[in-house]
Amino acid sequence: MTRWIWIAAAFGATGVILGAFGAHALEARLDDHALASWRTAVQYQLIHAVALLALALRSAEGGPQIQLPAWLFSLGITLFSGSIYLLVLTTLRWPGPLTPLGGLCFIAGWVSLAKLVHRA
Repeated sequence: MTRWIWIAAAFGATGVILGAFGAHALEARLDDHALASWRTAVQYQLIHAVALLALALRSAEGGPQIQLPAWLFSLGITLFSGSIYLLVLTTLRWPGPLTPLGGLCFIAGWVSLAKLVHRA
């Protein structure tokens, strides 16, 4: 489970960095809608990084196997937050459909977590 702790830490650290980047470097350059989107991406990244860390720590203590929710949260962060970062920073439009797929990964991650707890 050390791998998941490292992944959670990486998502957490990059979430803080991207939040600071948005607040200090992008605030004067983005319109309100783009800045709100950026903040949402950072918020979801940080929330799910903490959830991933909690899963990893619980599993390290002999808790249930966390592979499915951990992968789903990681994929959700990558697709949801990553696509928003690309949409805000570039003129690319192809990442747009990835955002709801990332959201579905988040939902599936929480559902799979609930099933783990129910089985335990």
